[in-house]
Amino acid sequence: MPHTENQPAPSAPGTEGRTPVKAALASFMGSAVEYYDFFIFGSAAALIFPHVFFPDADANASIMSLATFGFAYIARPIGAVILGHFGDRVGRQKVLMFTLVLMGAATFAIGCIPTFDQIGWWAPALLVLARLLQGLSAAGEQAGASSLTLEHAPDNRRSFFTSWTLTGTQGGQILAALIFIPVVAMDDEFKFGIGWRIPFWLSAVVVLITFFIRRSLNETPEFENAKKNNEIAKLPLGVLIRFHWRDVLRVVFCAFIAAVSTVYGTLAISYGKNIGHMDESVTLWLVVAGNVGALFTQPFFGKLADRIGRKPVFIYGAISSAVFMPFYLRSMETNNTMLQFALSVLVFSCAYAAANAVWPSFYAEMFSSQVRFSGLAIGTQLGFLMAGFAPSIVAALGGLEPGGWVVISLFTAAIALIATVSALTAKETYKVPTHLLGRTAHKVKSTSGAQVQ
Repeated sequence: MPHTENQPAPSAPGTEGRTPVKAALASFMGSAVEYYDFFIFGSAAALIFPHVFFPDADANASIMSLATFGFAYIARPIGAVILGHFGDRVGRQKVLMFTLVLMGAATFAIGCIPTFDQIGWWAPALLVLARLLQGLSAAGEQAGASSLTLEHAPDNRRSFFTSWTLTGTQGGQILAALIFIPVVAMDDEFKFGIGWRIPFWLSAVVVLITFFIRRSLNETPEFENAKKNNEIAKLPLGVLIRFHWRDVLRVVFCAFIAAVSTVYGTLAISYGKNIGHMDESVTLWLVVAGNVGALFTQPFFGKLADRIGRKPVFIYGAISSAVFMPFYLRSMETNNTMLQFALSVLVFSCAYAAANAVWPSFYAEMFSSQVRFSGLAIGTQLGFLMAGFAPSIVAALGGLEPGGWVVISLFTAAIALIATVSALTAKETYKVPTHLLGRTAHKVKSTSGAQVQ
C-alpha cells in the first residue's frame, strides 16, 4: 500500500515530523511578499521614482531610476552564498525568518525615504541601499522556501507541494497590480506625494501574516535528522564545489528559462505599447490574466510531475514557451483584444507555468540535504541574471523596433533550447526517497569525520 501524507514510509527516517500543508502555505506567502515587493518596485522605478528621487524627470532620471532596479541582481549571488551557508548550517526555518523580516523592513523603508527635494542625493543613495537589502533577501527566499517545503512533503508529492512556492509569486504580482494600478491612475499631486508610498507600506500586512505562519513552523525532519547524525557540513560551499559542481552548472543553465518571465512581463509589454500601439492599461491586464491562470495551472503541473517525472514537464514548459511566444507578440500588432488575452494565458499559464511550477523540486532534488539550500540558491541566482538582463539585451538587439517580434522570439527559443539541453542531462528523481536525494554524488561526511552512505 503506497504511503500517504498521514502514513509516511517507514523506511524514510524522520518523516513523522513533516507538515507539508503548513510548509507550502508559508512558502506561498513568502514568495507572495517577495514578488509583491519586486513588482511594485519595478513599476515605481519606471513611473514614479524619476519624479521623486532625482533632480529632473528626464531621460537621464529614468535611466538612473531603472538602474536602481538592477542593483538587486548584483546583490543576489552574494546573498545566495551567505544565506545558503547559514541555511545549510543552522536550518531552513531560521534563515527564512530572517529573509522575511529583511525584505519587509527594506520595502517599508522605501515608502519612508524623503524625496530629492528634501534631502538631495541622499534620497537615491538610500533607495539603492534598500534595494540591495531586497536583493540579499530574495537570494535566499525561494531557495529556502523550496528546500523547506520539499523536505516537509511526502516523497510522492514533493513537486505538488513545492509548486506552491512559485504559485506565490503569481499571487504577489496580482496583488501588487491590483493595488498599484489605481494609485498611478490618480492625479499627479496625490500620486507623486503620498500615493506611491501606500503600496510599499501595505507590504507590512502580508509580512506580519507570513511571520506568524513561519514562526510556528518546525524545522524540516530532513535537516533535524542530519543534525542528529552529525551530518551538517562545516563548509557547505566546499562540499558543493567538490561534489555537486555539475549540478550547480545544470541548475544555472536550466534557470535561464526564467528569462521567459521577464520577456513576457516586461519586454512584451513595451513591444505592445511601442510597436502595437496598445493601451498601457491593457498590456498590464494581459500580465495579470496570465498570472491568474497560473494560480490554477501550476499546482496541476506540479501534480503531473509527481506522476510522470520532473524532466518531461519542465521540458514541455520550456519548448512550448518558445513555440507560443511569436503568436503572442504578433497578436499585439492586431486590434483583437480577445486574441491577445487568450494567447497571453496560453504562453504564461499553459506553457511557461509548467517549467515554473516544477523547477523548485527539479533543482532541489539534485542536491543532498547537506548542500541543498546552497546549491539551489547559488545555481538559481546565477541563472536568474539572464532573466534580469534579458529585456536590455533583447532591446539592444532590436527587439523594440518594427519587426522586433522576430528577435524576441529567437531569443526565447535560444533560452528554451539551453534550458532543455541542460534538463536532459539531469537524472530523473521523482521516485527517489527524500532522504536519498543527492547521495549518489558523494558519501555524506559527518562533522565527526565518519562517512555515511
